[in-house]
Order: sequence, then structure tokens, then C-alpha cells
Amino acid sequence: MATRAAILRSARRAFAEVGYDGAGVRSIAQGAGVTAMLVNRYFGSKEHLFAEVVADSMADPVILSPENIASPTIGRDFAAALVGLTGAEEHPLDGFLILFRSASSPVAARIAREQIEAIHQATASAAVRGDRAPQRAALMLSLVAGVQMMRQMIGLRALTEADPGTLAELLAPLFQQLLAPGD
Repeated sequence: MATRAAILRSARRAFAEVGYDGAGVRSIAQGAGVTAMLVNRYFGSKEHLFAEVVADSMADPVILSPENIASPTIGRDFAAALVGLTGAEEHPLDGFLILFRSASSPVAARIAREQIEAIHQATASAAVRGDRAPQRAALMLSLVAGVQMMRQMIGLRALTEADPGTLAELLAPLFQQLLAPGD
């Protein structure tokens, strides 16, 4: 299990730094202190390794946490969580970096889509009240990714220099409308 965990840690670092196309099995193996053959023995292929890394990066959600989903002030709590995780002093989450840096690869995009649909989309859809839950949940996930990208990767000044309370106040009704319209 220690070898498998070391490979996953190395792959997570590599995919977060250079994306799916930039990360090679040999460099992942070197980072884990093993051979490329051992990586393939444990995971079968780079695709399977990537899928497992993406799923693992979604295992402990910050915004879609059970506490936020159960909250009576879900829109405000989602907004506060998003603003908190994208603050100037915060490093972008590995899972976000992996997806951001891998999106141009058709293989990685397919794997990411499958994992997002199975994990985050399913969780978000279950949290939505009312009609068209899958579409509203997908819009909520898009809002989260867009804020992360514009605030942490692009550094749009209107978002990076804004008061966190103001951003949360502006985002809360958007989340509320998507998650629980009419509440």
C-alpha cells in the first residue's frame, strides 16, 4: 500500500504542475521512487492513474461538504466557502489545478467529465431543490470553477482586490437561486 500511495502522491503533484499531457509515467515513477513498470502494474495505464488521482482529489470537498449541503443558509455557506478557498493567501486546490492544466487533452477531459459527473455533479444534483436539478447543479459547478479560475489563476483584480465579505454577499444569492429557488 505504501508504494501505491507514493505513486498516487507523485502523480497528483505531476498532474497539478504540468497537466495530463505534460506528465509522463517515467517522471511520476521517479517521483515515487519506483519504476515505470511498477506504475503500470498498479494502475494499468496513465489514463487509469489519472482517473484515480482525479477521483481522489474530489474525496474531501470544501464547498460541497456535508455541512454546507445540510445548512439552512446553503447559498451563503457555499459563497463563503468559495471565497475562502480562493483568497489571495490560498494556493489553488490540487484538483482544480489538475483539471485546469489538463482540460486541453481530449483524454483527460473525458476522464475529468466522467469523474465530475460521478462525484461532484451527483452530490450537487442531490443538494438542489426543485426542477432541472442536474442543469442547475452543473451551473453551480461552473460558477465555482469560473470564480476559481478568474480569482486564482487569471488574477482578475476586481476579484482579487475585492473585500471577501463583498464577494460572498454578491455570490450568495446566485448560489441560493441555483440550489434552492424560491427559498
